[in-house]
Amino acid sequence: MFIPDPGARPTPPRAPGDQLAAPVPQAGTPPRAPAAVQAAPQAAAHPKGVPPRSAGRRAARASGSPEAAWGQTKRPGPVRGKSRDEVGWVKAHGGSGATSLAEAFGGVEVGARWPDPARGEPRRVVLVGRTSARGLRSVSQALGALKDGNAPQGIELLGVVLVADAPGRLPLGLLRRIRVLRSVARVHRVPWIPAWRTGGRPKSTPRQLAALAKLVGGELYGEGAVS
Repeated sequence: MFIPDPGARPTPPRAPGDQLAAPVPQAGTPPRAPAAVQAAPQAAAHPKGVPPRSAGRRAARASGSPEAAWGQTKRPGPVRGKSRDEVGWVKAHGGSGATSLAEAFGGVEVGARWPDPARGEPRRVVLVGRTSARGLRSVSQALGALKDGNAPQGIELLGVVLVADAPGRLPLGLLRRIRVLRSVARVHRVPWIPAWRTGGRPKSTPRQLAALAKLVGGELYGEGAVS
């Protein structure tokens, strides 16, 4: 049951047409512009058909456009060595260590793509990457491109060389990724060599480099090395 408030003022009854009557502005108050007129300055800031910049960025993120596949970049001129049988060092990413390996064992550094033997480029290749998470991911992408047929015909993959990205043992998560790579390709690991960081040569030859020399059929810092 409704109990009226004793201190409340009684509300006078409304006239029959009061609900439809427009509010009367008080004296000295300028009348408000219609809603369409008030929104005009905001609409002018973004012309018809041109969304705000922030909305465009959100739409681009929501679209989830795929990244370019590995090796699908603008190709430079053909890389030619002494012959097509010369080893081509393919880097899975920048700073992989392919340059140091080419200087140590000879051969040709191809770049971040698979060579094309039909253009006179090496057919025997070695894929090089670092043991970091980014490096192993790039190696996996390159092997995926080769497996899916997104590489020139006639390539012979001798193996994958993983160069240590830092001294010390690898975390367990990275070791697991390397085991996955071993299931699809022959993997050789090269330890951390401080001399390579400064552009020098190691004083002693690690056994891993000796095994790699047998794989590529070269001599460590022999006459076939390129600078």
